[in-house]
Amino acid sequence: MLEEVERWLRTRSWSVTDRPLHRILAAKQRTGQLVSVVLPALNEEETVGDIVAVIRHDLMQQVPLVDEVVVVDSGSTDRTSEVAAAAGARVVHRDAILPRIPAVPGKGEVLWRSLLVTEGDIVCFIDADLKEFSSDFVSGIVGPLLTDPDVDLVKGMYDRPLAGAAGQGGRVTELMARPLLNMHWPQLAGFVQPLGGEYAARRSLLEQLPFPVGYGVELGMLVDSLHLVGLDALAQVDVGVRKHRHQDGLALGRMAAAIYRTAQLRLARGHLVRPSLTQFERGADGFEPRTYSLDTEERPPMVEIAEYAARKVA
Repeated sequence: MLEEVERWLRTRSWSVTDRPLHRILAAKQRTGQLVSVVLPALNEEETVGDIVAVIRHDLMQQVPLVDEVVVVDSGSTDRTSEVAAAAGARVVHRDAILPRIPAVPGKGEVLWRSLLVTEGDIVCFIDADLKEFSSDFVSGIVGPLLTDPDVDLVKGMYDRPLAGAAGQGGRVTELMARPLLNMHWPQLAGFVQPLGGEYAARRSLLEQLPFPVGYGVELGMLVDSLHLVGLDALAQVDVGVRKHRHQDGLALGRMAAAIYRTAQLRLARGHLVRPSLTQFERGADGFEPRTYSLDTEERPPMVEIAEYAARKVA
């Protein structure tokens, strides 16, 4: 490991207990910064309501840390929107944001569009499939941004159990993302959960970043932030244990391919000859190929979008 990374681990890796809530609240009051929490959601009716309810109770009603909770629904066919709204979130449909640019499927697309419908100086992203959710996920990763002006982006780090076994979650992280980062961006080798969906950043950084529209958004954001603001502006906070719905092996393969493509673009900005992935599933007549297009499109930095610039002027 690079000496720079060893130093970073000592100075930019914290526990949620390092910043008591009263200290975070004092910093928010002193700086006057607004905090937005965004949940990108697709068919998450079983969990989204509980997450919203915990955030509202713990961090809006009990203490004034969070200023808004926004659920961006990316085309759910279940009751995600209704459940989220009933729990107290402001719900916005992906397609209603920036209708001039037709939306495409993908998590990164939703996160990018969320910048247009939130007000916070600090934007905190939380996946909507978390179980046994704790508000420490929000306060823990928002805390350094409120208390330390030199920090621009904070990732959550946590244990990810799989089927009751500790440390077995995050399979795409261990098999794809971590090797890529260690080989090509060794400065980022200290991140425990580089693909984790729980992180917060200053709007001033997010609006300058391109957003891969799909699963590559977290890796792309880390790499681009490193180049834009440097390693010392990035940090991570241990928030405990993350429990969520796990994907099957084929879905993980598609995630890994999209992440590799995101890395490839940043390594060479070269042309991908075959931007697709073929997998095999057993059918009535044996193994049948299924080919999926990779979500290789990227959205430009939000500061380049006229509607966003107009909103900032207003």
